[in-house]
Amino acid sequence: MGFAGSSSLVAARCTGRAVTGERPLAGGLTEVSLDDGRTVVVKFADDPVAARAEAAGLRWLAGAGTVRIPEVHGVDGRGLVTERVVRGPASAGAAVRFGRDLAGLHAAGAPAFGAAPPGGPEEAYIGRAPMRNVGGDDWPHWYAAHRVLPYLRLAVDAGTVRAAEAADVERVCERLPDLAGPAERPARLHGDLWSGNVLWGADGHVRLIDPAAHGGHRETDLAMLRLFGCPYPERILAGYEETAPLADGWTDRVGVHQLFPLLVHAVLFGRGYAEQALAAARAALRHLG
Repeated sequence: MGFAGSSSLVAARCTGRAVTGERPLAGGLTEVSLDDGRTVVVKFADDPVAARAEAAGLRWLAGAGTVRIPEVHGVDGRGLVTERVVRGPASAGAAVRFGRDLAGLHAAGAPAFGAAPPGGPEEAYIGRAPMRNVGGDDWPHWYAAHRVLPYLRLAVDAGTVRAAEAADVERVCERLPDLAGPAERPARLHGDLWSGNVLWGADGHVRLIDPAAHGGHRETDLAMLRLFGCPYPERILAGYEETAPLADGWTDRVGVHQLFPLLVHAVLFGRGYAEQALAAARAALRHLG
């Protein structure tokens, strides 16, 4: 039995197997059944660069050998083919394991802040927003220049953030050396670690999907995980700190690290996220006194 849909054609080309069926999923994904009994997932990106960037990110994260990552079967144009994850319920035990594994992923490191995954493009994406992977060796200056200010400018240009309001975020960027805490080596980040990209597997292990992977500060991943919620957050943190304790005062820096994802969301989704970003910036400035 043959299937001629674009998802099936991409799956067949990337796996070298005949397709026996397909099933649309939420979010524009498609499950495709193969003649060897496997099921894969096909996702179409906005352009081939985004598909290549995601594939490179998944492979780089998998290379750390810590958090489980769906296997990449291949990229064909805009289509990305990966292993299917059999979903299960979240549990406290899985959360602790995930925290430990996430700490191990971060500890695998990166050549520089902003380093792209091997084979990944400099002009990448976070969700549907552009994201430049430009290297730097000083986190406060790199974070301001390449993760906060570009999205602030886009939000101002779109009228989502008013120019007078932008001054608060700009002041935070100027004071980042005072707000950043102890210097840390570049971590291997997932880069878009919200709860929708954390899949709880039926085997009791978490898988991570849809990365915007790059070298960064490990607290950025943890701040994003807190921002959008995740089951068993305290258990995840316990597992993480058991493996790689965070520097003193990290909870005071959460808002600083959330500026990046909040401004990205302001660019993509509007004023509500801009207000959250401004609130985070003002709280950071108050903390400085």
